[in-house]
Amino acid sequence: MAEASANFQYSTPLGISTTPIPGVLVLNLTVHADNRGWFKENWQRAKMLQLGMPDFKPVQNNISFNKEIGVTRGIHAEPWDKFISVATGRAFGAWVDLREGPTFGTVFTRIIDPNIAVYVPHSVGNAYQTLEPETAYTYLVNAHWSPRAKYTFLNLADETVGIQWPIPLSDAILSEKDKGHPRLADVKPLVPKRKRVLVTGSGGQLGRALLDQLPQADFDVVGVDLKELNIADPTQVAAFDWSSIDIIINAAAWTNVDGAESPEGRPAAWAANATGPANLARAAAEHDLTLVHVSSEYTFDGTKAPHTESEPPSPLGVYGQSKAGGDAAVAACPKHFLVRTSWVVGDGHNFVRTMAGLAANSGTPHVVDDQIGRLTFTPDLAAGIIHLLTTHQRWGTYNLSNEGDPMSWAEVARNVYELTGHDPQAVTPVRTAEYFAHKDAAPRPLDSTLDLSKIEATGYHPVEAKTRLQEYLKAMKGHA
Repeated sequence: MAEASANFQYSTPLGISTTPIPGVLVLNLTVHADNRGWFKENWQRAKMLQLGMPDFKPVQNNISFNKEIGVTRGIHAEPWDKFISVATGRAFGAWVDLREGPTFGTVFTRIIDPNIAVYVPHSVGNAYQTLEPETAYTYLVNAHWSPRAKYTFLNLADETVGIQWPIPLSDAILSEKDKGHPRLADVKPLVPKRKRVLVTGSGGQLGRALLDQLPQADFDVVGVDLKELNIADPTQVAAFDWSSIDIIINAAAWTNVDGAESPEGRPAAWAANATGPANLARAAAEHDLTLVHVSSEYTFDGTKAPHTESEPPSPLGVYGQSKAGGDAAVAACPKHFLVRTSWVVGDGHNFVRTMAGLAANSGTPHVVDDQIGRLTFTPDLAAGIIHLLTTHQRWGTYNLSNEGDPMSWAEVARNVYELTGHDPQAVTPVRTAEYFAHKDAAPRPLDSTLDLSKIEATGYHPVEAKTRLQEYLKAMKGHA
């Protein structure tokens, strides 16, 4: 039912409220008046975003001037979002959810005067009827009008929709086209466009996990590796067709920590870990894309664990320095998630797989016991990234590893031996200084433990690392 409103109010505080149609929002605008007339900020991005308004980035402003009372237009659903208000006069607004789902056919109505604006997401049917002469109905949209766009229409007079028009449609002023639109029963529900994700480094451990999980989360996915897109090459990145991409997940990286210290490895590490992310951040900003970038606890020196998201970088070696450089570039992208992780284990070469192979061949490895942290299994890392995307969390940095008590690498190795049915005492613990005494190795943080409280506050709780380790080893045995 519509809300009765004779005269709009002055100097009411800016506010926002939800409606029975998901995503349709009503904004109460502040109108200031004096003897000359009135003034309002019809669209104020910073203030409205703070209240929960989506940053829908309008590109076109339209005004529909209606000379008489009773002009009725709609019900039209377009493939773009709209921000509706009136500059003069009053109108009765009506909206019908035409999207596929449980709210299909839901109706919301209310009076719109200069004190009110309504945000309407794409695929929600929109209509209005003027209640005063010379009503100027204005709306911002976030896509340019195109005759090739797909529109959906609904009959204004469909009694199954149940809109209570203030002026009966028999007495209203309608276009012939609006009179002939289909009824709700004949309207095919609109299926929301699936967001398309580009995964760089798709052949790596995390890349493969993302390619597996993203389609299950209703994303379209494109995977690229170095031969298909060299992210360190600004010409290739600039020439890439970004028109169909909504989200970039950068899972590409140079991860040879020791190799990064060599004359050959140093430029390669910086190209992949710093220049590449900077190129992607530039493309994401230019094309208004979301960028997810995966970072490392190697950006810290390991002296202040557990590491929080606000800890300043203090890398010890070239690998960590190059990752910190990439992080700084990504942080300049307006829509970014920087996901910092540690000790990654997935489908590919990794420490756990190496220890399992040694155990199977009666190996007696020496493993450092003064570097501690938590394992991160790629299915949980991928799931955490998808959680950030699908629950629309605030942009910024999030730590993400598996849960549980921190362990040393030697403890992890002994767990692998024990869980595969071998003697854990075959693993000899050794100090880092002793292990690397005769090796050309990079310095490593001694404590890699990440503080997970921020991501857990979003509702994502990673599985305990020991549980995942047992499952991983069992799966390895099953595929042996």
